[in-house]
Amino acid sequence: MKDDADETLTLLADLVSATDPKLRELARRLAGRLMLDVSRRGKAKPRGIGKLAKQKYRPDGGDIDIDASMDAIVESRAAKEPVDPDGLYLRGWVKPHTALCLMVDRSGSMGGKPLATSAVAAASVAWRSPDDYSVLAFGNDVVVAKSQDVPKAGDRVVNDVLSLKGFGTTDLAGALLAAANQLSRTSAGRKVAILLSDCRSTVDGDPVAAAKGLDELVIIAPAGDDEEAKLFAARTGARLVTIDGPSDVPEAITAALGD
Repeated sequence: MKDDADETLTLLADLVSATDPKLRELARRLAGRLMLDVSRRGKAKPRGIGKLAKQKYRPDGGDIDIDASMDAIVESRAAKEPVDPDGLYLRGWVKPHTALCLMVDRSGSMGGKPLATSAVAAASVAWRSPDDYSVLAFGNDVVVAKSQDVPKAGDRVVNDVLSLKGFGTTDLAGALLAAANQLSRTSAGRKVAILLSDCRSTVDGDPVAAAKGLDELVIIAPAGDDEEAKLFAARTGARLVTIDGPSDVPEAITAALGD
């Protein structure tokens, strides 16, 4: 990892499919931990306009909401006991959180560097938005590796992505529509779809129209093979970043989200 992180991550992704069952299991266990560790370059920051809201009491959390806390105050005075903190509320400013939906392209070859890149991307969104994210894999159809509203451990999501097989066609429009469906399940103030792909669509559909149905779209494309991605970003207003290998993914997401 110190000498060549991308080569190490690529090798590990290949070993997850090793024929030896013991080696395969060891690789799976290591991959989940290592790729989550690589992804930890900081969480997404809340963006948007804050609003005053009632919150459960916490020390130094802000001003007591007297109206909301009145029952607990009255009960404590009647019993001549200290106020129970569990019955107290605050009024404080809160900002909306960020929900992420990752789409990984599994068309064509799905092994080595592309597979490692997809797994690190899944680990990155799991780290940045652990309570509100989804992961989709698409080729000729769309597979849900992690639903927006269903809890799932990050290492399990990474290993599920590492078990993906490649397919020859690319249903880009279907993936974008599926991402919109996943993000419709969240109440987050900011909803961002992240597309890990060269953006070559080979299945009938209108990916431009599907992309315009999303609040925000970020495209992460391989450096040196990003011509289609540039055109697609220009037509849809998406933000585009390029990467050389798996270890570039966390910083690419950070840059694309404006953190």
